Amino acid sequence: MNKLTMTFAFAACAMVAQAQTQGGGISAQMLQEIQKEQKQCGKERVIANAIYGMSIDALAKNYKVAAKPIDTHFSVETRKQSITDQKSSGRCWMFSGLNVLRSNYMSHADSVSIEFSQAYLFFWDQLEKANLMLQGVIDTAKKPIDDQRVQFFFHSPIGDGGTFCGVADLAPKYGLVPSEVMPETYTSENTSKARSLVSSKLREFGLQLRDMVAKKKSTADIQKAKTEMLAQIYRMLKLTLGAPVEKFTYAFHDKAGRQLGEAKEYTPLSFYKEVVGGDIKNTFIMVMNDPRREYYKTYEVEYDRHTYDGSNWRYLNLPMEEIEQLAIASLKDGRKMYSSYDVAKFLDRKRGYASLDNFDYGSVFGTTFKMDKAQRISTFDSGSTHAMTLTAVDLDKQGKPVKWKVENSWGANNGSQGCIIMTAEWFREYMFRLVVNKKYVSEKLLKAYETKPVMVMPEDPLFLPDE
Repeated sequence: MNKLTMTFAFAACAMVAQAQTQGGGISAQMLQEIQKEQKQCGKERVIANAIYGMSIDALAKNYKVAAKPIDTHFSVETRKQSITDQKSSGRCWMFSGLNVLRSNYMSHADSVSIEFSQAYLFFWDQLEKANLMLQGVIDTAKKPIDDQRVQFFFHSPIGDGGTFCGVADLAPKYGLVPSEVMPETYTSENTSKARSLVSSKLREFGLQLRDMVAKKKSTADIQKAKTEMLAQIYRMLKLTLGAPVEKFTYAFHDKAGRQLGEAKEYTPLSFYKEVVGGDIKNTFIMVMNDPRREYYKTYEVEYDRHTYDGSNWRYLNLPMEEIEQLAIASLKDGRKMYSSYDVAKFLDRKRGYASLDNFDYGSVFGTTFKMDKAQRISTFDSGSTHAMTLTAVDLDKQGKPVKWKVENSWGANNGSQGCIIMTAEWFREYMFRLVVNKKYVSEKLLKAYETKPVMVMPEDPLFLPDE
């Protein structure tokens, strides 16, 4: 490099350095450099005009894919059941979990049609989460208010979301009832306003409990105050969701609506024992695919559970190939599974079809989106957001999955008759959690699951609740 070239190179570097302010902000000169990069071509103007008047998805949609009929044949498919609708709520974890439980029951009682009350279990979920928040505030009361764990409780005192662990903790404790016995209310289907008000009250109560601890009030006094606070929360839940059923008379019906046998009197717990049986927690393991972390190790999410005395979310981290084999074994035996995904990515909601080829966002913006699954998780770009019930798989001649199907909880008129069909490629990129019965899990994996878990924080991007 000659002296003149070096001089020009130095000047160019100096210009770039001066383009931004000393603190890293956008200066006038830097803005000019940015604007120079904008190519005012005819193609870009056409794209801009199109985006101004239509959605990005509509413009990015691959109409060659959309024009093709969806292949609805599945070589392995479990028994169909009615599609549920969570409406404007974040209870997908409960809908999926209860779908699994009723499917297990109906596989033994072939002619029976049943749907469990989501409103009933949601009442207890909200009360238990309120207690978890208040007790968590007591446990951390000596920490400063801006401590990360204290902030965890005050930031989201209560919410709709969760995982199958919530069903496993709540149903054996409080039982279940049929949907006819405790139907949905406006608030159970539209949860945001009541959740906001209950959260506000819990924050107020939390400050009072912290004050009691600071003033060295006795444990008995603090617990008495917490009980009185929960009585107020109970009242708010009762007024919006209805009082939880204590006893009811019920007769089972078949799919045609005909009554099967005489009506019997039940409590929620006696009904649960008849249709589900005993404990759920020891019958399954939850597996996840997190390529950021070591596979074949178990991880536990601290403080992330539905009940204070319940189970933290606990996962065995596995490669997708292992998860697929567990799912296939379960489906071949007729068992549906709780599973969760990032449905915000590449889903054609109208058709109920998830494929990496559905949309070409790169061509719209003249760029590429290159992050892999691990990078997307690490940067909060992707994570488990929605639970659905895995119900079918289509296998090729070599036994490898071609596509999958889930029962969704967005209503029977949504997607593919209430279901979503996923390509195998999409499934590997955007599927995260699976709950599978232990009978389909090898001894090697069960042994790995029972090892001491690595504790992780609930703020981790992968451990947000399914909604």
